[in-house]
Amino acid sequence: MRFGTVDREDELSIKKRDEIIERLVSKGWEYDCENPELVISVGGDGTLLRTIHKYLDCLEDVMFVAIHTGTLGFFTDYTKDEIDLLIEDITTKAPDIEYRPMLEIQIPQKNKIHYALNEIRIESLGKTLNLDVYIDEEYFESTSGSGLCISTQAGSSAMNRALSGAVVDSGLNVLQLCEIMPITHKNHHSLRNPYIMREDRKVTIKGKALSLARANFDYLETGLENVDTLFICTSEKKVRFARYRTYSYLKRLKNLY
Repeated sequence: MRFGTVDREDELSIKKRDEIIERLVSKGWEYDCENPELVISVGGDGTLLRTIHKYLDCLEDVMFVAIHTGTLGFFTDYTKDEIDLLIEDITTKAPDIEYRPMLEIQIPQKNKIHYALNEIRIESLGKTLNLDVYIDEEYFESTSGSGLCISTQAGSSAMNRALSGAVVDSGLNVLQLCEIMPITHKNHHSLRNPYIMREDRKVTIKGKALSLARANFDYLETGLENVDTLFICTSEKKVRFARYRTYSYLKRLKNLY
């Protein structure tokens, strides 16, 4: 089995990474970060997001498993004290593969497509954004505020939750639309509440104010100068998580509060 690693680059994560590499190589595994079959993320949820984006062009060939070197993370199955269990599991068990769909944002005027596992945010903290939202090409609402957040089920517990969006149970592949700091008054109203929709919906965002905003996709971002239309939808790209032990979504969720 070929494996690679990505770590948070702090002292503890590097130490745990080196231990994992040494022990797996001693068992006959091949350390190959260029063409791995399994990638082990050592750090936290942010490290795992960085890991996924690093291997974005070969997701169909790579599985991911994560170990947390801090407190328990949402995507991590092992803690820093469970290296023995991690090594035993991945060398003796066949994993269950859990597929997580990604989002994609299409920026036609820049001929660019970007991807996110958690969410895509269109936002500006300095300028009010007046935007029109269409769902499957049907007009839905006009918003005024700091922007919009479209999240996956996986991302429902991240920025979406901070925006008072709904946390969505594991296994429900949906999209969620939340407004960011909406402005409402007697002459302007929008839904304001989070809107949960089928994963096959396509969201179109239009408005000259887009040129004042930035598009954020997971931990990455890009400017939207001279852009007036965006398309956001579920991507054909899927992340493959290798699950070697029971994954309790409720346990992860309870760790948030």
